[in-house]
Amino acid sequence: MPANMKWSIIKKKLRYRGFFKLTEVELQHDLFAGGQSPVLVREIIDRGHAVAVLPYDPVRDEVVLIEQFRIGAGEDSAGPWLIEVIAGYQEPGESAEDVVHREALEEAGCILSDVELMHKCYSSPGGSNEQVSLFFARTDSSDVGGIHGLDEEGEDIRVHVVPSQQAFDWLDSGRIDSAMPIIAMQWFRLNRERIRKEWL
Repeated sequence: MPANMKWSIIKKKLRYRGFFKLTEVELQHDLFAGGQSPVLVREIIDRGHAVAVLPYDPVRDEVVLIEQFRIGAGEDSAGPWLIEVIAGYQEPGESAEDVVHREALEEAGCILSDVELMHKCYSSPGGSNEQVSLFFARTDSSDVGGIHGLDEEGEDIRVHVVPSQQAFDWLDSGRIDSAMPIIAMQWFRLNRERIRKEWL
């Protein structure tokens, strides 16, 4: 944050509570040219802290990706089934690394080791407080695959175990088209040779 810049919340009102919360916020903030903004009204989606992981098998040079239905892509001409990285939300008292291991088992039947943080980022800070911790991890992909997910959460997740170059091709062609897997795959492309030297 720039030095001496301040902002304040005047009023907050909960507008919706369901899978996520929607809060209306009245606020003011300092302006770069000096003075203060008018009172602004913004809605913010409270999504909590998300954690994602891209598993990689350095021996087979394969990554583990998943595919599932996403309502936010419902109007996409290619359809609402997206290629993604394994991800989930952090529960109270749970570390990000705990989430990585739990979600890898739930969504892909995947056991991880050598977990490394790639990035922390806000997914859509114009209207959501969701912060994502993106991890990279080692796995043995030889027995990974199939359909996974929790029935009670309505999950229907197909696992894709693909050679690294094929995953890069999916990225470059636009088949991978949501933010978390794009960031993860770009990081992996930049760090792949280092990772292979360290892990093999």
